[in-house]
Amino acid sequence: MAFVSSGVEYALHCLLYISQRDGVKEANVRDLAELQGVPVDFLAKIFTRLKKSGIVNSTEGARGGFHLARSPESISVKDVIEAVDGDKALFECKEIRERCAVFDRQAPQWATEGVCSIHRIMLDAEQAMRQVFSQHTLASLSASTNKKAPAEFNQQILQWFESRPSNHRVSSE
Repeated sequence: MAFVSSGVEYALHCLLYISQRDGVKEANVRDLAELQGVPVDFLAKIFTRLKKSGIVNSTEGARGGFHLARSPESISVKDVIEAVDGDKALFECKEIRERCAVFDRQAPQWATEGVCSIHRIMLDAEQAMRQVFSQHTLASLSASTNKKAPAEFNQQILQWFESRPSNHRVSSE
């Protein structure tokens, strides 16, 4: 099992589309899912979690959708991971050192005292990983993505969203 789920990947990609300065400011889940070829129902659940965590807000109605609740600079990758996947540990120590056959079901104190050496490594790795996730924001992700994509890509994305039926007003005639 991956520490970071595919739901986080879907969320980050979607959030990048609605966090661009000169891009789409609000989009509905159906359009975001179609744009990226991801399951609509799964993405809807992800956006429910993002809203509950205060990363996005929603607008009701036929032309409603989701928009960022905070600035892209204030939303870290760690925030998105915790919103989508929860605050789960990288590693769950099973304390197998207590079950060594040599100890005949009575492990001595020296064998079980303190944090397991293997668990310590995992805790250190998790702390380093969370620190890296905290240092990167939607704004920094967006900046690196924009350096990679051709200049016309953002305009193509805007045009794609503007052409969506969800952005067309129903005539009252």
